[in-house]
Amino acid sequence: QVQLVESGGGLVQAGGSLRLSCAASGRTFSSYHMAWFRQAPGKEREFVAAISWSGGTTYYADSVKGRITISRDNAKNTVYLRMNSLKPEDTAVYYCAATLHTIVERLENGYEYWGPGTQVTVSS
Repeated sequence: QVQLVESGGGLVQAGGSLRLSCAASGRTFSSYHMAWFRQAPGKEREFVAAISWSGGTTYYADSVKGRITISRDNAKNTVYLRMNSLKPEDTAVYYCAATLHTIVERLENGYEYWGPGTQVTVSS
């Protein structure tokens, strides 16, 4: 089992940048594929990005391609989400998720473990 805690959210102006971190507990972090999802007010939670256990494979939602980069440091049990050129529509609670499934999932129900989320607000 793994426990996840996100950090790095906050208020930023449009065009700005943020780096979110997700710290994982446990000694088997490198076994998990990881992902970021987000949920905007009044909307369903949506996929943002995912990364394989080794970091060798990544996936991105079309809405964030070219602006957001997911990465991980298995030695630090941490996954990151670097967000550039932020837009007001990026405002949401961002969640970190982990799965032991054999494939890198892009659906919410493909992840067994979730963090509590961190708020990102982008002002216009």
